[in-house]
Amino acid sequence: MTPNSTPPGLARFNALEEHAARAALHEVCASTAWVERLLVARPYATVDALHQASDAAMAGLTADDLAEAMAGHPPIGRPRPGDPASAREQRGMAGASEELKAEMLELNLAYQEKFGHVFLICATGRTGEQMRDAVKERIGNAPEQEREIVRAELGKINRIRLARLVDDD
Repeated sequence: MTPNSTPPGLARFNALEEHAARAALHEVCASTAWVERLLVARPYATVDALHQASDAAMAGLTADDLAEAMAGHPPIGRPRPGDPASAREQRGMAGASEELKAEMLELNLAYQEKFGHVFLICATGRTGEQMRDAVKERIGNAPEQEREIVRAELGKINRIRLARLVDDD
């Protein structure tokens, strides 16, 4: 690759027809507003530029946009059947004890009762215990504080998923 060339995976993404790019981005994030903001900024010269656009789009999401994005994520410990992304991201819960899984179910329900949405965390690389500890810590947050934490966690998830989308493999 020459210094000024676009990485092959990113070039493939840039070249997708709009409907295909829209579908691919929707697999990254369920927020329509986020998807549209990333679509209109194509083509991207670098993966970093794509990540920066994602971060800017995430920062601009309204509460309703965030709710739409969160609706695309299953509860921790219960990845959607046939959804390799959530299964991969939640791998830390796969080997968890039945006690830990039951505790996470209770904590997820308590969190959802308080905040009105699933507990969202960038689960990639985290153990079941780390996720449990995070929900225990965050359940005491004020709704406004938790919304901004969720925004940051969604941003991390989107970056990981975007990197996989434009991977050169």
